[in-house]
Amino acid sequence: MSPERIALIEEFKEKSAGLEKNFEVRSFKSDWVMPYRLFRPAASGKLPLILYLHGSGGLGDDNQKQMGLGNIFGTRVWALPENQKKFPCYVVVPQTDRGWARYDLSQQSEGPAKVLPGLGEGSRIALGIVAALCREFAIDSKRIYVTGQSMGGAGVWNVITHRPKVFAAAVICCGSRSTDDGTGSIEMPLWVFQGDADQTVPVALSRERIAARRKAGGHPLYTEYAGIDHNVWEWAYTEPELVKWVFGQRRG
Repeated sequence: MSPERIALIEEFKEKSAGLEKNFEVRSFKSDWVMPYRLFRPAASGKLPLILYLHGSGGLGDDNQKQMGLGNIFGTRVWALPENQKKFPCYVVVPQTDRGWARYDLSQQSEGPAKVLPGLGEGSRIALGIVAALCREFAIDSKRIYVTGQSMGGAGVWNVITHRPKVFAAAVICCGSRSTDDGTGSIEMPLWVFQGDADQTVPVALSRERIAARRKAGGHPLYTEYAGIDHNVWEWAYTEPELVKWVFGQRRG
């Protein structure tokens, strides 16, 4: 909470204001229609792609909520002009109305839906979007990255576990509960962020996944912020080394 660190967050908010207008409004038809936004870089040649999975505040089908609220950090950081100059890339931001991990939606009751094993339906359609974009544009298949927060963080754990050969690296902010224990895709470079004062996703959940991954032979990066609540994404996506680290990873 130093003045210098808070200044980075405020500077990001100023620089990123209005960037959502540079994301095209699109949709993808599969079992159902999934809305998504796409940022296209000005550079040419084979370029990386970032897949961002939104938190529960982005749930819906309006193709807007996944770009707003806390999601502004994880969607816009890659599209900042200074980052595009150094690391030009595509950014795709799908929107789900039923989550990313696999949930039992047959029971309508109070409280969170039961989490089930296996690839989530939302994640499966999002992967379909990525595959379609790889056919449409010159995307470097060895430099496709995935990131997400809260519910979207659970989605990242889900996709890297069940589709281990798609992504070159993953970034997870306060990933919520799923059946994925953290050991999936063990060789993949991974950076996890968590606030130790999170009142929504207990810090123990991230600690347990990281411990399990390390025990299984993985080498994840883990950053835990003292005194930070659920909005850990404000700190994570303004970490000065994050963007450089992500684009330094290459599958295979």
